[in-house]
Amino acid sequence: MKKNKLGKTDIMVSEICLGSMTWGQQNSEQEAHEQLSFAIEKGINFIDTAEMYAVPPKKETYGLTETYIGTWLLNQDRSKIILATKLAGRTSNMPSGPPGLDWIRNGPRLNKNHIFEALHGSLKRLNTDYIDVYQLHWPERNVNNFGQLGYKHSPREDDIKIEVTLEALSEAVNKGLIRHIGLSNESPWGVMKFLAAAEKFNLPRIVTIQNPYSLLNRSFEVGLSEISINEDVGLLPYSPLAGGVLTGKYLNGNKPENARMTLFERMGTRYSSKHAENAVLEYQKIAQKHNLNLTQMAINFVTKQNFVTSNIIGATSLKQLEENINSVNCNLSEVVIEEINKVHQIFTYPCP
Repeated sequence: MKKNKLGKTDIMVSEICLGSMTWGQQNSEQEAHEQLSFAIEKGINFIDTAEMYAVPPKKETYGLTETYIGTWLLNQDRSKIILATKLAGRTSNMPSGPPGLDWIRNGPRLNKNHIFEALHGSLKRLNTDYIDVYQLHWPERNVNNFGQLGYKHSPREDDIKIEVTLEALSEAVNKGLIRHIGLSNESPWGVMKFLAAAEKFNLPRIVTIQNPYSLLNRSFEVGLSEISINEDVGLLPYSPLAGGVLTGKYLNGNKPENARMTLFERMGTRYSSKHAENAVLEYQKIAQKHNLNLTQMAINFVTKQNFVTSNIIGATSLKQLEENINSVNCNLSEVVIEEINKVHQIFTYPCP
């Protein structure tokens, strides 16, 4: 599998990254291990997780995903695996964002004490001495993420300043606990502030940003894509299938058994509009016209963007995982891309 450089580092990561958020909720420990081993066999060397997982987040499953990865890692050559995880931030007030999360450090924050408590917890669960990419799951401040487009300025006086967060992460880097730093669910302003703070105070530079990106949400292209390319802060896109919507399995009101949005209706609010369904129908027509697999077309469109470092895929079965990984062999012609862009002009951001 093709590998890409991780930011300005010397680390090379597979163009597909294995996501893990269903492990501990929809998937058992054995199934998680099977997925991990299968992905490694197919050439994937990059794994993404988070302390908050499994999803939907709740006290009973907090940390389970990392624990499952940790028991698998015990029998692996750690040096050949690039491991990314995320620490939870201040609770989002967004309707489709994380709930209160009071069971995480009585409400997670991005200051030194919280960062080191979270980091040591992740290291222990993952059975590793270091994390390759340690990411802030979402910003400390209020931003328009998790399904929101319009920005409402609502600063809080006690928000932890970016440089304070970065100084704590720098200490973790100097101690060898983490190799590099990444952001997630961040805005153009936030990315540039982290880069400026790193330069001004001689602190570690962020290497990645993990934001949503798919045929149903190309908002990253406005502002952030230019930053990614010019600053070498590559995108690790999550939800390239928009929660499974871009497989077409939810069309016409279908609710497949054990599918995520069948089991957890709240998670579907971000992707279940009529506008989104109409867009999926149009993309399905393109796939059928060109004899392409809709799922693989949607994933490959994301993977091949020049601002993408590694595309995070997720699956609840080995069959799904194999289909998703094989998307790397789905070649999209210029004609297909042109037709996709025409649909995008009509259905621009149905699922931000």
